[in-house]
Amino acid sequence: MKPIEVRGKSDSELNEELEALKQELFRLRFQHAVNQLENPLQLKQVRSDIARVKTILRERELKAVKE
Repeated sequence: MKPIEVRGKSDSELNEELEALKQELFRLRFQHAVNQLENPLQLKQVRSDIARVKTILRERELKAVKE
């Protein structure tokens, strides 16, 4: 997921995306624990996507407070 894609979404869509990513991370961690995860780099990608979404939400929050 690219930052431009994230910035194009509304706050409610970002919150939904964040919840979906958290569930995906949980699922991937579980698969990794039982050695069924084919590509461990997926964990890193999902964590990066979560951080990206949280960063955009925080930027918007700070912008709203500033205005």
